[in-house]
Amino acid sequence: MEDVLVPLIVFATLFGMFYVYFTTRNKERMALIEKGADASMFNTGRKYNVKWKNFSLSAGMFLIGIGLGIMVGAILEANTNLNEGAGYTLSIFFFAGLALVIYYFIARKLDKEDNL
Repeated sequence: MEDVLVPLIVFATLFGMFYVYFTTRNKERMALIEKGADASMFNTGRKYNVKWKNFSLSAGMFLIGIGLGIMVGAILEANTNLNEGAGYTLSIFFFAGLALVIYYFIARKLDKEDNL
């Protein structure tokens, strides 16, 4: 019974959170529009695709970092006296963090180019 109940509860919780978020946001916006506020205030100034471009770049670099970490962990396990857990853990966290730091500098450069 727990095998069915746990995913059902997780799904219901996530659905409830998104439902409350979007209905509250809609009510706030409708109230502002009814009071005469300009609808253009809801535009943040950035294009919608820019957010997804940055997300896909960060996710891709992060996953590449994890893949490199697993590969280096396997090499460390085969060629050194480190035990399996230490080599994999060290290299996965190192390369994932390195990928995110590199992403930070790339995203900062892209933001500067977008503002020009």
